Amino acid sequence: MLWDMPDQPLTSDWPASVHPPGSDSFEQTALDWLFDQVPADYRLHGVLRRHPVALSRLARQYVLATLEAAREGYRTARVDLRDHLSPHALDQVMNAYLAEGRRTAGVLRSVEAVDGALRAAAPERSDHE
Repeated sequence: MLWDMPDQPLTSDWPASVHPPGSDSFEQTALDWLFDQVPADYRLHGVLRRHPVALSRLARQYVLATLEAAREGYRTARVDLRDHLSPHALDQVMNAYLAEGRRTAGVLRSVEAVDGALRAAAPERSDHE
């Protein structure tokens, strides 16, 4: 499969399953990947499939909120759970928050990269739509 070369090289945050901007399959692979980053019910909204920039915006907001929730959970877990978990289990919970925070931060960087490419590729809105 041949892809058009993007104007700029892809960053390390670019998702492996999303084809480069400028390729014929970029938008479809971006949609598929973005839908995988949000709750399944987002697929019920046709407007998100018709307007990938809208989906990428919603995905960015969703993943950012997830990251903020992980950060808040990390900040409050020791106090909230200290009477319910052993110190060893609490350490494991903290490690889970750290790991999920790192993973989610990476997903957010990838969503932002795809969002930026979709915005750059999207035609300007017409006042006649």
